[in-house]
Formats: sequence, C-alpha cells, structure tokens
Amino acid sequence: PCPTAAHPLPCLQHLAASLPPSTCSNSGLPRLRIGMMSMRVAISKTTPLARGRGRSQHAGQLLVARSSRRGACLASSMCVAGAVMILASVQHRGPLLPFFFPSPRVDRGAFSARSALSDPGQADSLRLGLRSGAIAPAAARVSSPASPSPLLRAAAGPSPPGGAAAPSLSSSSIWTRRLGRSAFSSAGGGCRVSRARVQVDSPVSASSSDVVSSERKDGPASRPDWDVDKVRDTFVEFFEGKEHSAVPSSPVVPLNDPTILFANAGMNQFKSIFLGQVDPKSTLASLRRAANSQKCIRAGGKHNDLEDVGKDTYHHTFFEMLGSWSFGDYFKEEAITWAWELLTDVYKLPKDRLYASYFGGDEAMGLEADTEARDLWLRYLPPEQVLPFGKKENLWEMGDQGPCGPCSEVHFDRIGGRDASALVNADDPNVIEIWNLVFMQYNREASGNLRQLPNKHVDTGMGLERMVSVLQGQSSNYDTDVFSSLLKRVQEVTGAPAYTGVVAGDESADEKALLKDVAYRVIVDHLRTLTFAIADGAYPSNEGRGYVLRRILRRAVRYGQQILGAKKGFFSELIPFVVEQFGGAYPEIKSQKDHVIEVIQDEEKAFSSMLDRGVKYFSDLEGKLTTSKATVVPGNEAFYLYDTLGFPLDLTQLMAEERGFTVDTKGFESEMEKQKNRAREALQKQKAGALQGNPVVFQAEEVDWLQKSGIEATNDDAKYQWDVKVEADVKAIFNPETKTFEDSYTGPEDVAFGIVLDQSPFYAEAGGQIGDTGALELGDGSRFNVLDVQTFGGYVVHIGVMESKSTNTPRVGAKVTCMVDYDRRRDVAPNHTMTHVLNFALRRALGENVDQRGSLVDQEKLRFDFSFNKALKAEQLTEVEDTVKRIIEQRLPVKSKVIPLKEAQAISSLRAVFGEAYPDPVRVVSVGADVEEMRGAPEETKWKDYSVELCGGTHISNTAQAGSFVIVEESAIAKGVRRIVALTRNAAYAAETLGNQLEESVRTLEGLSLGEAGKLTASIREQIDSAEISASLKSRLRDRIASVGKKVMEEKKKELAKLVDVRIKDALDAAEKVASNGETILVHSVSLGLDAKLLNKVVNAVFKAHPELSFMAVSEEEPGSGGPVLCVSNLPPSAVDAGMKAAEWNAAALEKWGGKGGGKPNSAQARAATCDNVEELMSTARQYAADKLPS
Repeated sequence: PCPTAAHPLPCLQHLAASLPPSTCSNSGLPRLRIGMMSMRVAISKTTPLARGRGRSQHAGQLLVARSSRRGACLASSMCVAGAVMILASVQHRGPLLPFFFPSPRVDRGAFSARSALSDPGQADSLRLGLRSGAIAPAAARVSSPASPSPLLRAAAGPSPPGGAAAPSLSSSSIWTRRLGRSAFSSAGGGCRVSRARVQVDSPVSASSSDVVSSERKDGPASRPDWDVDKVRDTFVEFFEGKEHSAVPSSPVVPLNDPTILFANAGMNQFKSIFLGQVDPKSTLASLRRAANSQKCIRAGGKHNDLEDVGKDTYHHTFFEMLGSWSFGDYFKEEAITWAWELLTDVYKLPKDRLYASYFGGDEAMGLEADTEARDLWLRYLPPEQVLPFGKKENLWEMGDQGPCGPCSEVHFDRIGGRDASALVNADDPNVIEIWNLVFMQYNREASGNLRQLPNKHVDTGMGLERMVSVLQGQSSNYDTDVFSSLLKRVQEVTGAPAYTGVVAGDESADEKALLKDVAYRVIVDHLRTLTFAIADGAYPSNEGRGYVLRRILRRAVRYGQQILGAKKGFFSELIPFVVEQFGGAYPEIKSQKDHVIEVIQDEEKAFSSMLDRGVKYFSDLEGKLTTSKATVVPGNEAFYLYDTLGFPLDLTQLMAEERGFTVDTKGFESEMEKQKNRAREALQKQKAGALQGNPVVFQAEEVDWLQKSGIEATNDDAKYQWDVKVEADVKAIFNPETKTFEDSYTGPEDVAFGIVLDQSPFYAEAGGQIGDTGALELGDGSRFNVLDVQTFGGYVVHIGVMESKSTNTPRVGAKVTCMVDYDRRRDVAPNHTMTHVLNFALRRALGENVDQRGSLVDQEKLRFDFSFNKALKAEQLTEVEDTVKRIIEQRLPVKSKVIPLKEAQAISSLRAVFGEAYPDPVRVVSVGADVEEMRGAPEETKWKDYSVELCGGTHISNTAQAGSFVIVEESAIAKGVRRIVALTRNAAYAAETLGNQLEESVRTLEGLSLGEAGKLTASIREQIDSAEISASLKSRLRDRIASVGKKVMEEKKKELAKLVDVRIKDALDAAEKVASNGETILVHSVSLGLDAKLLNKVVNAVFKAHPELSFMAVSEEEPGSGGPVLCVSNLPPSAVDAGMKAAEWNAAALEKWGGKGGGKPNSAQARAATCDNVEELMSTARQYAADKLPS
C-alpha cells in the first residue's frame, strides 16, 4: 500500500519501482486500443503532487510510447478530478496487481476494487476503468481462477443502492465502479476502449477461465428488479398501506385554472382543497389522504425546463411526479417518518447517502426556521446530514400566487463513503434531490403577502425518473428503462448512429457526438410531452400552451432532421412506441393514439417547409454578413431564427461556426428577456381580466372563517325549481374592499359585495353555465340586485349592489326574499339542454372520437368546443342541425337523477369531460331515457340512442321547450379544436326567418338577366356575410351567389372582348397624339374592367406602334364606382436605363389607395381594392414619370 495515502492499494509510484523491467518493455506491454487507434502503453514513475487540504497526493501518468496509426509520441496526464482506478492486464513474473491512481480530489469519494487473481506467471485480463466524476455501479462477472492469489485484497467500497451485500473474493461477481457516463466491460482476451467499452489486448493468449466477461445490458445495471412500473406502483401501494386514497392523475392540460399552462406539480388538481374552495359534494371534498403519480409538464411559465432538456441527463419537459398528500390530517411528523421508512426499508437506499434539508428561516419575510422538521430528521440522521437552507431552496411556491410553505428535501449521494454535505444544493450531478416534502402553511396573495392557511397540509413530490435512475444505479435518467427502449426506436426510425450518452464536459467526446446525443435526448423527452399533452386535449397553435407545444415539436423535429438525418415525418412514427410503453399506466393515451398521430403529422408537414425556409434564411443572412464583412450573427437575427423558425440557439451557433461566424449570444438573451417580459405582461393581463377590480372571491381564509363561525354550507336544492320565492336568512356579508366580513355592508354604494344565505334558489356559475341573476328583497322593499352568483367551498355567494332607491342594506340575521329572474333562466336552460343534444348529434355525424373541449351557456346563445381536425362541410352541419331539430320535434322528456358516481359511470352511453372531478353522488341528465331504467340495465346498447351526461346545470323539462335550433357559426379556435355557436327559442326563430328572406333574395337574383344580376350581386353577398343565419344555409347561399357572379363575369368578359378593338384604337390615337407632340409619357384610361389579359393587349399594341413611349393603362371594374382599379404599365429600354421601373411607377400611382402589385423592370401590373378618384391617380402617375425621365 502507498505509505503516503489513505488507501489500501499500491500507488503507481511505488508499484512501478517494484515491477520487473520486462513489464515495462515496449514489446511486453498490453496494447490499449482507443477508438481507431492502437497504442502501446508504458507505465512511468510519477512524483508526489501536493494539493488540496494540506496533504500530499499523487498523480498518475501514462506514457504512450508509440501510436501505430500516427507514429507520434504522446503523453497523457492522468491528474483527474476524482479517484481513478486502473485494473490492467500485465504479463510479468509475479502475481497480477491492480494499480491505484490517487488524485488531488481523492476526498470526493472512496471506492475500491475486488479482484480474482490468476496463478502467478499467467496473464490475466481484468477490467480497466479510466474516468472521473459521477460513480455508478455496474455488475460484472469474474471467472474464478483455479487458485486466487492472496496478495491483493481491495478494500470494500459502499454497496450498491438497496443494500446488496458486497461479494467475497471468491464470489463469481464483483462490483466495479462506472465513473461519469461510461460503462466498462471486457470480453475475450482483452478490453476495447470506446464510448461504453474498454478492452485491453494481452500480448499472450488467455484461457476462457481467465476472462472478465460483462453482464451489463442496456437495461438497469445494478437493480434490474426496480423497473419503472414497479417503482411507481410501490410508491402508491406504500401510501395506500398508510390509509391514503389512490387518486388518478389529472390531465396535463389544467381544467378551469388560467394561472398555469400545464399541470406542473402533483398538487395542481388539489388546489381547491388547499384554498378551501372545494365543493363539499365533490369527491375531492372527502379526501383526507391521497397518493398518485401525476403527469407533469414544465415548459412554460415559472417552472420551465425546456431549454435545459437534452443538454444534461436529468432535465425533462414531461415527467411523472410521485406524490402523497395530507389535507388537514397529519403533518410533519408522519410525513418525515414515512418518507424515511419508504426510502430505507422499502427502496433500501443506504442511510449514509441520504441528506435532509429544512427551511432555515427568512428574517425579511418574518419567517422563523423550521426547527420542527430539523428535529424530526435528527431522529434518523446525524447532524451533519441535516442541513438548513434559505427561501430559494426550501420555501416551496407553485406560482406567483397560491398555496405555499416551507419544505424539506431529501438528497441522495450517488457516490457514498464521504461527507457530501457541501454538495447538497450545489448543482452537483452526484448529489441530487430525490424527494421534496412541502408543508403547506401559507397562501401567497396577488399582493405578494403570505397569509396563514386555516388548515395545514402536506404535499410531497418525488420525480419518478430520477428515483428510477437511483434504484437502477444509473447516473443518467436516459440510461434507465424509462427511456432506453425509446432511444433504440429513435435509432431504428432515423438510422442514426447509436446513442452513447455524451454530455458537455466529456473530454473524450467531439462536438458532433455531443450534438447527436443531445438530439436523442431531446427527441425522446419531447415525444412523451407531446403524446400526453395532445392526448389530454392540448393542440399545437400560435398562442398559450399551444405555442409552447408547437415550439417543443419543432425543436424535436429540427434535431431529428438536421442532426440525426431523419426523414420528414419521422416523429409521428415514434408515437406508437410511447403508447406501447406508457399505455398501461395511462390508458388515455391508448384511446387517443390515432388522434395524436394525426395532429403531429399535420404539424410535421407544416414545419418541414418552415425548416427549409430557416436554412435558406441563414444562407441569405450569411451572404449579407459576408458582403458587409461582418463576423458576428446579430442577436436579433439569432432570436428570429429561434422564435419564428424554431431554430434553437445551439443550431444557429453550429451553422455559424461552420461558416466562420460567431453569434451575439448577449443580444440573443436580451431579445429572449424581452419576449419573457411580454409573456409575463400577457399573463398578468389574463389574470387581471379574470379578476377585475376587487372581485368577490373567497379564499381558504374566508371559507375557514365561515366554518369556524358555525355557518353551514348554503342549501341550494331549490336551484332546480322554477318560479319559486324562497325566504332566507342572511348569514354573512363580505366586503371585497377590506376583505372582511361585516354585520352590514359599509363600502361604496357602487361597488359590488357578497351575501351568504342559509338557503338559495339561485344557480351559481358552474359547468359552463352562467349564474342566475335577480334580487334579494328586504322587508321594507329595499332590494339588493343580484348580478352574479358564485360558489366557494359550498357557500353560495350572491354578488351585487343595492338598488339606488333602497333605504336600507341587508344585515346579518335579516330575512330576505330570493327572487330569481326566471324569464332570463328560460333562455339559458334550453341552451344548456341543447348543448347536450348537440354533443350527441356531433358524435352521430362525425364519430365517437369527438370529445367536448369546453362550453359556454348564457341567455343569448350556446357555445360548444369539440375535438375535430377539419372544418365541417355544409352537409355535415346540416346533418347535425337536423338531428337536433328532430329531437326537439320529438318532444322528448329531459330527466335527471342523483345517483352514485360508479353507477353513473357504468351507463354505456354516458358522456363525461375527461379529467373533470365530479361529485359523488352525481346528477345524471338524460334526454329521452329514464335514468332509473338505465341504472337498472347500464350495459344496454339502446342507451346509445340518447344523450346522457353528468351535469349540475339547469335544464328544460321537454325538448319542445327549446322551440328550434340554428347553428350560426362553425370555426377553428386551435389546431384540432372546432367551435359551434348556436341559438334556440326566439333567437333561433329570428335566424330562420332572416335566412328564409335571404334565400328568397338569392332565388330572385338567379331569375334576373345577367346584366341586372350584376348590379345586385355585391349587395346581396354583403347581406349574407353579415347575417346571423344558419351556417349551413349561409354556405349554400354563398355558393349560389358565387355561381351567379361567375356567370355575370363570363358575360362581361365576352362584352369586353368585343370592345377590345375599340379600346386599342382609342389608345393608339392617344399615343399618336402624344408622340406627334414630342412627348414620351402616356397614362390612358381604358375601360376593360379588371381583365389583365385584355389590358395587356392594349399595352402591347401601343408598344408595338410606339416603342419609345412609357405607357400606363388604367381600368376600373365599374367606371365611376370608386371600386377596384387595375394599372398595367410598360417602359422602353431608355426609361429603364434612366432608372425608372414599371412596378415602382404603378406603386407610386396607387400609393394613396394601398395598391399592390409586381412585375419586371420594363412591365408590371398592380391593383387597388378601391379608388375614389381615378383622375388623381392618373395625374400622380404622369408626374412621377415626368420626374424620373429626362425632358
């Protein structure tokens, strides 16, 4: 052993001095092959190197005597940043020895080697490892020699995660260390060094019993039993054993939460519980403990990992968050105790590698240190493994506002056998956070203030991918079974070289290899993000979350095509593999597979052409930079490529470097910051739009105050009754200005405030239906006008102002008479019922894959958003509209009944909004079928002939009450999402009447002569375009108008063709007159409509007769109408030589009227949509030409 270092292995300095000379001879050395190079390696002595912490260290050095490829002498210093171990095969007279290279950073982690040694005098092939940094275990088998030498016994290092016992020297397996991202194995008689393999070729043959053979596969290296499904299931099952309810993941597309683009944490779906706003009838209201694996996306807003994905091995845009929650039940003690139990007793993580952090307090915020969490961790860990941190690390917040609190993080040291406390939260890839225990104590308001939550909650989150990497002994998430099969599929589809796991900082990797592996990581990460997001209802688009998804898709496609050489359309081919791997845990992606593929195919096709334009744009930019002798690509240009054309900065930098340029990254970052500021401002405006002024909103504190005051939730059973007046008691009055409850309202008269009653017949806004309006009448006749109704935590809040003539305001304890505006509700209810029927009709016409994406129901119209990738044809709109009308004419009863949620979900034809949290029991609304009968035979296929939905809204009792139904609009609101706006009752009757009138007008038009029809076509077209009539009828009428217009134009062309000879003669006469006066400019009015071919005949005839003239022909569609006008010009060579261009001449003439056109320098044409003064146009043209041409 080295006498100057604290390790049991011989260092190279002392070992080399004791080796026989033949060992170091050139001919007797093993040959080390690195990539394509075959080298002979000699071992030379090294000198002590004193560094770090005041103690002497050693550096090892390998002298490369000769390269057979280049014939060059090279020397390579092995002064690496971590302990380096070499187990080399050497032929010599004594037993085989392992060499240990200590380094200046040996204190980063102790590790050891176990070696089986062959008989003295025989060559032995052993594992060679040359890496530094992160150390991960890899399993290998060593052939047991006949008589292992007792001379060397390497010190036992830390066991692999899970507490697996280290094997004895006689064992058939050993633990070797994999440093950084490389894995080392041997086969045959030696080792080959590549990205993942090291092979040493012994100069003598070795028998099969002397060989170290590798058992490492692409899957887990140390804990193959912990596959991703087992890790996920074990977590949930553990907490189920602690009386937690297993709750399915909510969609990654948040429902009814405008503050976030995507579900970015497991707690999102429980936000209403934390805020005290959960409906007491909801299934969430009964939860006290919960656990699940939540689908999350962090690619926008505060939590945004997009730009880091691919560059390292642990950032992801999509990930699964294993979570456990307590809703006002247990708190810190249980959370920490169970965390320790799961990590050490179930997952079997070594206790000495675990570190716990806690909130150290913040004086400026007035928050004390979380000593309770600290003391709880000290039950299990020594003080040096329990560490305090500030608010940045240990005060968890979901966003700019909302629930938050101190947190306690659990960190894991991948290396072990050392004090890694200084590396916690130091961004060291070997000391990573694996679990965050958040103790919800506060709510951050829009003002930034923290308010104590009435009930304390626990919210824990463990990244599944990261925990899998720990349990499978991989330093990279991408080496686990979460990604390994996807990486293989990417290679198969793209035909690219295999993924080798190169990351920035790998000294042995070149830029090309790095970029290739970044591309692999980007693609497999983004595959999951897009599959889950689109399956859950999101679509790539130009705004909001759709814009984020479009950027993600284009980023992945760009890397695939530009870096891996993939063919166009490759990305959509990979979707089935994502579904195959994760469909068991998340069946929704199975049912939406075809839809996801179709959406991505459309996006890929659109982007491929844009990608080509981006490459062309850069090529054009290169030309400009070269011409101006610039060497730097401006930041704004790089940002344009990034933001508009989807080119990440690294690709722009690579393209620039290849052409000898650099990129102004500071300018790029400045543009990026500007965009982020714009995004923040837009988000603030969005939030402000949802909460203007001082809205009446109950947060957790207000709900808690009501509960602690003994005020029960409002009884609103009467909301389904009609034409009733309900007497109620005032229980609470809320002033939004002071955010306090008062005995009577004391705020400004014109500011709305809130009143809570013991019971109410008012319907509160929910499920896409607006709330009721009406009044609360006091005994003296004073009235509180109800303008809106909302519900928070089961309390119905009547929001409004006092009527101006009122003499009194309500007081707590007073009695009021509730008077709903039922006339208004009679317009709302049929719109809601017909929304259900419309949903049914769309599925009938378009297929069962149509899903609801949103709705809005008010007294004027109904609006329904649904998934469909194409615009509906007029025939499809007619079919849908006719189906709804037929159901109205059938006068079907509308039935509703509250039944257990499971029974409702068993009904074969039930439609529900995916991801929506429904109460239990739940209200079932059926159009045409009896709910009780369906409940008795839920699997009957006949129920598919009826509309059946879960709904808490107000409805009509019979479809006949809807009167009629008219679809007035069908449009796209996002990629793959269509919107229908429709009318019922009187509004529908009015639309039908107007539609009939316009249809009669078109019928009359079709009977007129073409001359007369031409005068009326435009005005009737305008009436149809602006009319609120049936969309299918409007489409048909437009087609008929277009047919008439086409016939009119054809007839007009015939008439104009007859006049062309006359117009040519007139133009020639004018040209002759100009030429005889010695002039060279002619601007002439030619009445030939907007037929460019006819005008060109006139122009050509003039040019042929007078080639020296600069000639412009001007023609109106209808002379004197002020409508469209066309200019066609022609210039002689002399005019062009003088610097005049035909297109610029036209542009100057039409500038006032916004004309546009194009052409050649000597001939061009342009058009303006309107021109109210043709004489002025012609005068402008003459003056422009006169100024340009010599007199």
